[in-house]
Amino acid sequence: MNERIPILQRLFSLDGKTALVTGSSSGIGQRLAIGLAEAGAVVAVHGRDQGRINETCSMIGNFSGKSIPLCADLVNIDSCQNLVADAHKALGRIDILINCAATNRRKPINEVTEDDFDTIVSVNLKSVYFLSQAVYPIMRSQGGGKIVHIGSINIFYGLDTVSVYGLTKGGVGQLTKVMAIEWADDNIQVNSITPGFIITPLTKPLLSDEKKYQWLKNRIPLRRLGNPDELVGMAILLSSDASSYITGQNFTIDGGFLAGGSWNRDEG
Repeated sequence: MNERIPILQRLFSLDGKTALVTGSSSGIGQRLAIGLAEAGAVVAVHGRDQGRINETCSMIGNFSGKSIPLCADLVNIDSCQNLVADAHKALGRIDILINCAATNRRKPINEVTEDDFDTIVSVNLKSVYFLSQAVYPIMRSQGGGKIVHIGSINIFYGLDTVSVYGLTKGGVGQLTKVMAIEWADDNIQVNSITPGFIITPLTKPLLSDEKKYQWLKNRIPLRRLGNPDELVGMAILLSSDASSYITGQNFTIDGGFLAGGSWNRDEG
């Protein structure tokens, strides 16, 4: 008599899978890389600082997880293609790509320079496009795969001083849908996670501004910012067999921010 595999193991385990997580040397990417490794995947940890990359790999190794370090600056198409090639060579296959690398420069529109614009677009949108393009033939030849983009609440909600960041994340939201449609026949599911306000190095300027920090706490129904660990469950869902019929979707994790406001509470 065959023993039935427990549903959690059958659907959510990443045993035998490999993943490339960009921007995983700190912040959200680091927690996602660790979470995928805890679920059983061998993870390629990417960043620009070798010391931070090694730190993430050490954290994965602390619970006997497996990882490889990859250092690259995602400034052009060649660097994106080379990163995917290096990950493929080291891992043997790429089952999961999580595009988490991002940057931001908070400025009013009239102060944004061409360098500001080009840098943010290159990292936040162009790299997502061409990393996914580079991993596509690998996943197709393997019979399928999972691509998860990390978006932002700015896909749906406009805020001043983040015009370029917001337009790149809006692009990621639309790109998710088009990639999902084009690659559905190849059994590649493409989705995005849309974090709200999460405590990371990228949000430090917000947390250090008492006025903005209090506005956020008052405006978010759960009355607090999120932490990167609270995105891990969704990342595992979208990276595992549990999401075999989910594609082209944006999943918002924001403490209720986009659900709306309240007449009966102080929202600052």
